[in-house]
Amino acid sequence: MATVTVKAGPRSRPDAPTPRKPDWIRVKAPTRPVYFETKRLLREKRLTTVCEEAACPNVGECWSKRHATVMILGDTCTRACAFCNVKTGAPQPVDADEPRHLADVVETMELEHVVITSVDRDDLEDGGAFQFVRCIEAIRARRPRTTIEILTPDFLRKPLSAVDAIVAAAPDVYNHNLETVPRLYRTVRPGARYYHSLKLLDHVKSRDPAMFTKSGLMVGLGEEKREILQVMDDLRSAAVDFLTVGQYLQPTVRHHKVERYVEPAEFDGYAKSARAKGFLMVSASPLTRSSYHAGEDFQKLRAARAAHLEAAAS
Repeated sequence: MATVTVKAGPRSRPDAPTPRKPDWIRVKAPTRPVYFETKRLLREKRLTTVCEEAACPNVGECWSKRHATVMILGDTCTRACAFCNVKTGAPQPVDADEPRHLADVVETMELEHVVITSVDRDDLEDGGAFQFVRCIEAIRARRPRTTIEILTPDFLRKPLSAVDAIVAAAPDVYNHNLETVPRLYRTVRPGARYYHSLKLLDHVKSRDPAMFTKSGLMVGLGEEKREILQVMDDLRSAAVDFLTVGQYLQPTVRHHKVERYVEPAEFDGYAKSARAKGFLMVSASPLTRSSYHAGEDFQKLRAARAAHLEAAAS
């Protein structure tokens, strides 16, 4: 895997005003009945979603299409990342019925693709990895045709056997987000380690080269373009297939401030660079999030791999 040395870039003044949110980042409030039906079903099954907990701007659109990213292992995280709106504290015990409830929702909604993520659970010996396994197995038992995408924490200081168990459960996509450039980890993602996250993605691919791997970045946190391009190179050194790049939005005044709003044309440039570096699939736009349009993007990802293999064989 490649390594990189990054020099410190310029830092904005802490008293500098937050830039005004541009028109291209604004979304409409949800009004469609299916949005409220989806909300009711998730409440009924006592399932938490990252859509709500992380204050995702796309929740209205996604829930209106019966798309939701379920967040297992409770609603309380053991980390305190400066960008994240999920609450921090002492989590509740793991819910043994959670996999069954999740499978109920997948079956009732007849989901073709489901995304499962979780809070960080540093308090658990396996970091919560085996709850991912149980959820995958419960869905496969009830609705085998549903494709499964997981977005896991980093399992820092947890045994590799925990990650291996998830890989052995064979989700269709294994996603773990780097979130930002290494220089900003100390302030943005202080409980994580950049190279550990990179090695996690590399390990997953080494265990199952056929498994799709995916990672995401936020921009607008104070990073420089050259740093984003270097992260792309690092991800490709780990053979990551799919990259997402989206605008960071500050959830509350207590969170890391938005340093700037990146214009759509710059996102187009990141997408072009990522494709040139060899990613099979790229989603880069102001409103892009890890699981935004995940089902449609998974179909495109499979088609891109098939086309790549066909071209390599000809």
